[in-house]
Amino acid sequence: MDIALQSETKRDFVPIFLFTFTLFLSASLMFVLQPMFGKALLPLLGGAASVWNTCMVFYQSILFLGYFYAHILANHFSKNRQILIHGSLLMLSLSFLPIGIWANGSPPSEQNPTPWLLTVLLVSIGLPFFILSTTSPLLQKWFSKIGHKTSDDPYYLSIASNTGSLVALLSYPFLLEPSIGLTDQQQFWSTGFLLLCAFITLCMMTLKHQGRSERREYQPTTTLTTQPDLWLKLRWLFLSFVPSSLLLGTTNYISIDIASVPLLWVIPLALYLLSFIIVFSSYSSVFHKGFVLIQPWLITSFLIYYFSGQKLADFGLELAFHLLVFFVSIMVCHGEFAHKRPAPQHLTQYYLIMSFGGMLGGAFNNFVVPFIFDSFYEYPLMIIVALMLNPTNKSKRFTLDGRWASIILSLYLVFFGTVFYLNFEESIDELILGLVIIAVVANYFIFHKNLLYLALYSGVIASCTTTSTARLASDRVLYQDRNFYGVLSIKKTLAENVGEGIVRHEIYSGSTEHGAQVRSENLLCTPVSYYGRQGPIGQLFSRYDGLNADWRVGIVGLGSGALGGYAKKGQYWRFYELNPAVVDVATKPEYFNFLSRCVAHYDIQVGDARLVLEQEQQPPFDLLVIDAFTSDSIPTHLLTREALELYFSRLNDNGLLAFHISNRYLELKKVLADHAQKLGLSALIQEFRPERKIPLTNRSDWVVLARNSAALQPLLESQAARWHSLAVAEIRPWTDDFTSLVSIWK
Repeated sequence: MDIALQSETKRDFVPIFLFTFTLFLSASLMFVLQPMFGKALLPLLGGAASVWNTCMVFYQSILFLGYFYAHILANHFSKNRQILIHGSLLMLSLSFLPIGIWANGSPPSEQNPTPWLLTVLLVSIGLPFFILSTTSPLLQKWFSKIGHKTSDDPYYLSIASNTGSLVALLSYPFLLEPSIGLTDQQQFWSTGFLLLCAFITLCMMTLKHQGRSERREYQPTTTLTTQPDLWLKLRWLFLSFVPSSLLLGTTNYISIDIASVPLLWVIPLALYLLSFIIVFSSYSSVFHKGFVLIQPWLITSFLIYYFSGQKLADFGLELAFHLLVFFVSIMVCHGEFAHKRPAPQHLTQYYLIMSFGGMLGGAFNNFVVPFIFDSFYEYPLMIIVALMLNPTNKSKRFTLDGRWASIILSLYLVFFGTVFYLNFEESIDELILGLVIIAVVANYFIFHKNLLYLALYSGVIASCTTTSTARLASDRVLYQDRNFYGVLSIKKTLAENVGEGIVRHEIYSGSTEHGAQVRSENLLCTPVSYYGRQGPIGQLFSRYDGLNADWRVGIVGLGSGALGGYAKKGQYWRFYELNPAVVDVATKPEYFNFLSRCVAHYDIQVGDARLVLEQEQQPPFDLLVIDAFTSDSIPTHLLTREALELYFSRLNDNGLLAFHISNRYLELKKVLADHAQKLGLSALIQEFRPERKIPLTNRSDWVVLARNSAALQPLLESQAARWHSLAVAEIRPWTDDFTSLVSIWK
């Protein structure tokens, strides 16, 4: 009897282990491949956000195609045909190994590189990524056909898939990237893919074997929808679209408006994957009920706080608050999505719609939003939409007769009439007023029988109205634009310690200042902020004042053009700038006029500096300044050993290479110190921390490198400058094959 019981237990356990391990391995490989291959492309295409956006669109599109293939294969072909077709694809995908960038030409220099990039992705990893995309829905569908006692509810297997994704997500930046170079990563990944193909083959053999045996009938453990109608399918679509859009919106907002902390994007994505693990677990119903109840109260309070424009003093608490709102919102959506899952015969269709919704969410944020919004408005918008998807919205808690309905309507109109009078009394913006009226009317007719939601949404609308009119009355923001590179804004403030009523224009990328100009006639050519005359870069120009009359100067990163304040008539300056919007504002005198007033001879090259420097044939520079920041960080491909070798190939024998390395979270000096030692360069550093506040000059960190120490001697001769040798750092050298932010974390 015991032997029979053990044999039965073994037969039950082996299929579960086989399918769950295969799903875990497939998801892990997918979440390693995405950052690994994107990182491999950076030296070819630069650190532009459009590179990552294009890669993400490719990944999401292939994922959708993989789910579509799984749906067609599992529902329109016999088991033997499924095994034959998928087995043939597995064999064909092995021809892509070992994976690597398809080497056939270089990206176009004067045309949009997007078609070239998509072609490289398709030819290099297209079929292996497609195989990974098919695994989750296909294996769950196969598991529902093998006659196991849990086959009638195979959705719990997605826990293994999402766990694999989560483990890979956390392992790549903190374990794999700091210890293994790209070439080795690609080799190990190829080995893992071979192992995955073997396990998928075992799953197909299990399906074929169990298909010949008699199917055992079991009752499902949960109540499942048997026949999804059109409205249910549309609800699935929205329940997957909103969290996908909210994931990108939250990541952008917290990374740019709260703190530009490296690897911060990992946290929202980890929470996103964790939500899937929870909602498909055996405790899902308990969690779902709790999140559904707390969401209205939390989100309404959050939106009123958000639209007030205030922020908590501690950025950690601010970050935690936003992440809590994000997690609760997606838990409600994903909980509803899991609760509305169909019977196994509709499983592949269910996942197909989910992947389509996720793809639409990504496309909406990447391609639609930047053209209709000038800031991250999609972030609060999707939080509100997630609240609208709360299932309690449909409940009708009250039955109101005509008298009570009239009283409630009168109070409602009085409330919003007061709000309109207070906020639109002096200046009326017709567009905003029209949108508010539409929101007020829709709010009443949707929720007039649910007084809780009527009150909550009324508070949100009133808060939005107050904020919108206050924003219209403020003239502090002179300009704001958004594109693939983020949100760029120009702000006007009063200049401190300069004079009464003198204003200062500041350029911001996200929440990080990238330069400024004092708008006073006698100070227009005075560099300020990180570039002040008493700071490190000001000291450099001052110490070489007698030598630089005819220098050729290259500046990587335009910003406000503040460094142009140091230009002399006999010099030639060339600026390299990735973001066309920065070029636009830096060359408009109403915002900044360093270039038009201070630099006699200059030009601007638009594009990734590393690519442009590699392709152009120009006389060597005497000074090359690397001041390229995306929000608060320098793109890593501009800090590798190959990048430094390129910079020095564009400098004359006594040329100077200056790096602006001010950063709140990373010790970039370690990377440059290691390069200086390995390449035999002389290097000086100054971490400028004035004992008292200096007008027009901020604290900043700069490193200057040269081929020989004699070229740096003028800096050392200044006793007040506080330049000193750059200490050697024990880190693994950064190359195009290896970079690790974890190794230089402060």
